[in-house]
Amino acid sequence: MSTPAQYYQSLPPVSKFYGVACLMTTSALYLGLYDPWNIALSYQDVFKRFQVWRLITNFFFLGPFSPFFAIRLIMIARYGVLLERGPFDKRTADYVWMLMFGALSLLVMAAIPFLWTPFMAGSLVFMIVYVWSREFPNAQISIYGVVTLKGFYLPWALLALDLIFGASLMEDIIGMVAGHLYYFLTVIHPLAGGKYVLKTPLWVHKLVAYWGEGIQVNSPVQRDPSAGVAFRGRSYGLDGNRARTTTAPSEQNQTDNSARQPNSGEGVAFRGKSYRLSGH
Repeated sequence: MSTPAQYYQSLPPVSKFYGVACLMTTSALYLGLYDPWNIALSYQDVFKRFQVWRLITNFFFLGPFSPFFAIRLIMIARYGVLLERGPFDKRTADYVWMLMFGALSLLVMAAIPFLWTPFMAGSLVFMIVYVWSREFPNAQISIYGVVTLKGFYLPWALLALDLIFGASLMEDIIGMVAGHLYYFLTVIHPLAGGKYVLKTPLWVHKLVAYWGEGIQVNSPVQRDPSAGVAFRGRSYGLDGNRARTTTAPSEQNQTDNSARQPNSGEGVAFRGKSYRLSGH
């Protein structure tokens, strides 16, 4: 068995950073080092008092120490780590961009008065869980050792539990909306013949390179049966079942040959292709 220090060192960088940042934010509140409303999302303070840090800090506060806080932190440690080690393996910049896109989507939704919440960390965590559920729809999940269900239904089960416990459902729902928007733009829409418009910007690649953590390869990632399946063209129906397709042997050979070419047409991002820092 590994020690806590070994477990901490084994965590992938992005999930480790976000989880530790959320833990330190709540620990600082417990020590009375700040007023939580000084980091809450307030568009009035952002635009009138130029307190722009509120656009970022609200994503690191999961609330005071409580069972709710512990559950959200465990979600980061489990589903965030599984995403980063699976579909986003060797794609650290893409994972960072997914979180940035989710945060931007949530900020836009929060501009609508009835969707506004002061702290949106819970929504961002729920987005991570939703994307995981679409990547691993057939994974078997046990809820408190009582109910076993497929991963596809995990966000809905967590939503039902929050309803039973009397928690607000708004942050869960908008987190699922942000997660579905990301999955639609990166998987569903391109598979339907649309253009892949959510490519990770060059400055995010440079940021990850400057950070010096994680891996972002400059050549197509080798196939891994446990990672990146959805980004090679997997799609699922609303019932969580995988869509079946058949390919003739000659067409399969052509597909394999085109996959070896660096510029083989649309949808290359879904075969694990990454981009050099030069953007080519």
